Amino acid sequence: MGSMLALAVLTIFSWGSDMSAGKVRHQLFLPKSVSDRLEAIAARPGASKSAILTDAVTAWLNRRGASELEDRFGIRLDRLTSAIGRLERDGHIQLETIALFVRYELAIHAPLAENDHAGRAIAAKRFEAFIAQVGRQIAAGRRTLSDQIGTPPESDR
Repeated sequence: MGSMLALAVLTIFSWGSDMSAGKVRHQLFLPKSVSDRLEAIAARPGASKSAILTDAVTAWLNRRGASELEDRFGIRLDRLTSAIGRLERDGHIQLETIALFVRYELAIHAPLAENDHAGRAIAAKRFEAFIAQVGRQIAAGRRTLSDQIGTPPESDR
């Protein structure tokens, strides 16, 4: 007897899914108040219980999926946003520092004459020494101003 009942239920559900291609029949219980509201809305022209329930379940599942994504990635995205903000701030500080330094250097030093080869040779050596020092600082992971402005070196971040 039990197997006949299972077969009958299976037949009903198979018949329901064949009747409407791409749709599956569901049986569910709703509280009386919710059922009454559903009946009232479905009685309006152009509305059906299936369409209303499909929209409601889809909206609920979408909200739940969005919440799961927020729970899963929200903290990580907040952390990345903060890190990008710090990088942007640091980039602005660096650009402003370089701009002020260049303006200051150009203001206090007279330009070299075209025929001042000795002065140009000294300037080239100083520039090479400057580039080498920058390379050493970067390779070592040190920051010249990290102690003065309170930012940790790259390796500590």
